Amino acid sequence: MNLAVNNTSLFFAAMLVLVALGISLWQKLGLDKDIIVGVVRAIVQLFTVGYLLKYIFRVDNVWLTLAMMGFIIFNAAWNAKKRGAGIANAFPIALLAIFISTGVTLGVLILSGAIRLIPSQIIPISGMIASNSMVAIGLAFRSLNSQFHDQRQGVLERLALGSDLLDASIAIVREAIRTGMAPTIDSAKTVGLVSLPGMMSGLIFAGVDPVHAIKYQIMVTFMLLSATSLGSIIACYLAYRSFYNAQKQLK
Repeated sequence: MNLAVNNTSLFFAAMLVLVALGISLWQKLGLDKDIIVGVVRAIVQLFTVGYLLKYIFRVDNVWLTLAMMGFIIFNAAWNAKKRGAGIANAFPIALLAIFISTGVTLGVLILSGAIRLIPSQIIPISGMIASNSMVAIGLAFRSLNSQFHDQRQGVLERLALGSDLLDASIAIVREAIRTGMAPTIDSAKTVGLVSLPGMMSGLIFAGVDPVHAIKYQIMVTFMLLSATSLGSIIACYLAYRSFYNAQKQLK
């Protein structure tokens, strides 16, 4: 199937951005600058990545593939860290959590034969896993921050009664993990009913049999549940201690 997406069709599709700009200006949302910057950045970044991936796929070098995966994981951790303002070592925690969640999930997919160890499959799947893990960890970080603030008195009382740091924090940690996993779980509940996700839609659009596309989407759903659960639990159990000082007092 030949996809008829040329420069002319992209130009007319860009007119749709005017809808968002018009709403922002009409309702005085103050988002017009962000919309323009976002669109320009998206175009530049996607074209840059597109040409880079074209080169990496053609060369098919394992070190280039690993370097691209490392770049993806690093950027995912950097963005997750932004949600963890006030959490000590938020970046290394996010980096480790995303690295492990991506590595474990990819390893299972490769060993099971679901995907092959080639750049055209490894890199896109790595990006999907890392981006979802990034969102989950960012939400978990935000939840930790808000809950330690809102439940400060309860934590202090548990510490005063002799609880160790984990016992005093476990309810907060578990809620943060649930918060991180919630979007992926909600998406899994509604997939196929409310939305046809990216992997499935892309394959169908490219002319693949819908039944085969569904199998790929089921695989994606499984891998994202794995990645977000691993990323959330690792990040939360490493991050909660940063809310205490060396004397085991709540900051």
